[in-house]
Amino acid sequence: MLKKIVFMGTPFFSVPILKSLYQNGYQISVVYTQPPQKSQRGQKIKKSPIQGICETLRIDYRTPSSLKENKEEYEYLKNLNPDIFIVVAYGQIIPKNFLDLAKKKFINIHASLLPKWRGAAPIQRSIMNLEKETGFSIMRIEEKLDTGPVCNLYKVKIDINDNLETISNKISSMAADKILDNIDNILENKVLFKEQNHSEATYAYKIHKSEGKINWTESAEKIIGKINGLYPSPGAFFIYKGERYKVLKAEIVSGAGKVGEVLDNHMKISCGNEKSIKIIQIQRQGKRPQNISEFILGSNIKKGSNLNNA
Repeated sequence: MLKKIVFMGTPFFSVPILKSLYQNGYQISVVYTQPPQKSQRGQKIKKSPIQGICETLRIDYRTPSSLKENKEEYEYLKNLNPDIFIVVAYGQIIPKNFLDLAKKKFINIHASLLPKWRGAAPIQRSIMNLEKETGFSIMRIEEKLDTGPVCNLYKVKIDINDNLETISNKISSMAADKILDNIDNILENKVLFKEQNHSEATYAYKIHKSEGKINWTESAEKIIGKINGLYPSPGAFFIYKGERYKVLKAEIVSGAGKVGEVLDNHMKISCGNEKSIKIIQIQRQGKRPQNISEFILGSNIKKGSNLNNA
């Protein structure tokens, strides 16, 4: 008899995992995802990537704005009587009374090697912290955020050119495969969930846009970590003469001058540890992304400019 699965997820990160379950014959009874949002300019209503794939695959979905004190959704799920919930970046806190609705509880794919980087932004924080590896945990959800027992951890290497986008894709792709190795064992009670060592927990707090501002007194490595960890959104940036510039891609190069000094006409900028970064791709406020060779043709940032004082 097919088991009833409820899937909860919202961003592109969640899509490969849902598709993997569906394409391998698992019964997705219903999907929960965040409701459509207005675009940044407020003109169009934007559906979540998960809603989009549900419509393509003709999977039933629901989009409540909140589960908190939501009697309608509680009764719906209670009557559905699901065997298991699979949660992947849903974006909502699941209330305590909902957590008892599934026979095999709520299973979460969390994008870190727990207990490290509990919270909202684990991939960003691992890259910004200059770590060499990250990964994901398959865990049981408990009332407190990301504290539940873990059945399996899977590691992913962070290469020098990796960023939030590439690591998210690596983890999502691997998780889409590894959930197939775990779900039957979870449903049949053939896996051991181990308690986390809570004394070793670290927290990946939500990213605020202001964190993206580049501090040129920091090391070149830390600046690259910020650029990569925040790409493509919200992005690392600097302000020069009142204009905001988002740095999309850069690399560490030799040579140094005054902190924040532009050392040549190709956007080589001195950092705080006697190294420099060379910007490869940049985006002026309100403009499209540009490779640096195109950007310098119309830029007022020239050799000798200092971005640290801007």
